[in-house]
Amino acid sequence: ILLLNRSGMDICGGPSSLTCGTPNSRYDRIRSRHLSGQRSDSIATMPTAAPCHRERYASSSSVDDMCMVSATAPVPLAQSLIQLYEEVRTETVDDLAINFPPSHNIRKNLFDMSDKHTVVVMVGLPARGKTFVSKKMVRYLNWIGISAKVFNVGEYRRKLSPRYQGEDFFSNENKAANQLRHQCALAALHDLDAWFQNRKGAVAVFDATNSTRERRQLILNFCHGMQLEIMFVELICNDPSVLESNIREVKITSPDYVHFTDKEAAVVDFKRRISHYEQNYEPLDDEEIRHIPYMKIIDCGKTYVVNGVTNHLQSKISYYLMNIHPISRTIYFTRHGESLLNLEGKIGGNSSLSPQGIVYAQKLGEYMNSLDIPNLQVWTSQLRRTLQTASYIDAPKLMWKSLNEIDAGVCDSMTYEQIQKSYPQEFAARDKDKYHYRYPRGESYEDLVARLEPVIMELERSRDVLVICHQGVLRCLLAYFLEKKRSQLPYLRCPLHTVFKLTPIAYGCRLECINIAVPAVDTHRPRKISVRGTLQDAPVLNVHPTQPPLSSAKHALAYQSSLTDTNGTDSSGGNSS
Repeated sequence: ILLLNRSGMDICGGPSSLTCGTPNSRYDRIRSRHLSGQRSDSIATMPTAAPCHRERYASSSSVDDMCMVSATAPVPLAQSLIQLYEEVRTETVDDLAINFPPSHNIRKNLFDMSDKHTVVVMVGLPARGKTFVSKKMVRYLNWIGISAKVFNVGEYRRKLSPRYQGEDFFSNENKAANQLRHQCALAALHDLDAWFQNRKGAVAVFDATNSTRERRQLILNFCHGMQLEIMFVELICNDPSVLESNIREVKITSPDYVHFTDKEAAVVDFKRRISHYEQNYEPLDDEEIRHIPYMKIIDCGKTYVVNGVTNHLQSKISYYLMNIHPISRTIYFTRHGESLLNLEGKIGGNSSLSPQGIVYAQKLGEYMNSLDIPNLQVWTSQLRRTLQTASYIDAPKLMWKSLNEIDAGVCDSMTYEQIQKSYPQEFAARDKDKYHYRYPRGESYEDLVARLEPVIMELERSRDVLVICHQGVLRCLLAYFLEKKRSQLPYLRCPLHTVFKLTPIAYGCRLECINIAVPAVDTHRPRKISVRGTLQDAPVLNVHPTQPPLSSAKHALAYQSSLTDTNGTDSSGGNSS
């Protein structure tokens, strides 16, 4: 009730008096009378309230007081308020967004409501994983709806000096190079601030070594001058095997070493580059940043130090960073086998597998068992079709309620034709904005992403896993790992009877697709586009995955680009999402 009240709605007269907070609205008039000490006639004459409660409402000194009093209202009043809540909750996002004034638009990201923006400053010697952590952090924040971007100072350096000049460039005695690197850091900071000023995001990650107090003080002064909140993240690693692996697998493949034909020479050059930084490296300490939030990640997550975290956003960042680990693993995803409701073209439900779906479950079991993956775990939803699909796999199984398909609410177990006939406005609203649209008494893709956040955290911690889920769920999970935009997420291509193999690599994931040769219905429903005032099917990229060689990176990239077309169009689809 307090949420509705603060959003510009007048709840005093019950459901029949629901009005939105437009200028000079009834809500504004009631609020102004309360602020001036007058009482609202609608409160005193409220038909569902008992006399004693009418007096308590009338004696309330503010709108917020009324909300507190409503908690003790009699049953008829409570029922009336619940009815009001249900009416508001089942409104489509677009209907509410049209009526609310801009300051109360329910689509507005909660983190964008603050004038404060956050800069996450990375600290650490080269080859400690700063860029790896930065990119994963930004990918996660964008996935949950917090706009974020990495500003990598090394990229600015490569633009100013395209050809790598060798490890001497990073020597503290090279004054010209030091001045150039200083200019690169300033350029990145100014671009970062311009990005905030254009209201393009909420979190910027300043990715550089920032290994001296002098450099960090420069960043602090800049951010405080621009009224930006700041958080330091320092990565410390002294394990020789981890550093050697990072140098050989990541660093010598960077643009700096493209022209090196001798990889051993590249390794030697990079190690000397590290030694230049080590001579002047000054770790973070409490004396330097006593009142500034910071986090230290020591030896790839063996130890964490978190200090001075002051808000929800910093807490989410800290919690996420505690869950990521650079471990070698493979994650497999697949939808359940074809279901009986798939054959009928109905969404949602809890049906069993069709005969073809059972065949797919058997062949999936044969395929996964043939891989002989030690300690493989199989995750499923609680719905019957995923449990049946997993039944032929010889591995421990874990059921997740969070992996259940997107809740279609009142449209559950209906065909799209039935939805269009029974709920034409809802049908059109979903075509207009599929990501934010929420089924009446159901969920949106935005809700589904929030529900899947614990699954992502556990996947980041786990080793080899097979996730058997549903189309809407699979779209959300793939969007996270493949760094897809929210506008693309609801249209990612996830056909039945296909296994998606994801292998995390340095700064992303390699995707391979294995088609299990079992026919299945085409559950595709294309995205609608507006053409001269009418909605028509958007063009579809008709590319279907085939059985590729598992080492074929070319096929993986081709398939990844075919997940959506240039318009973000769904090129396969599924019933429930």
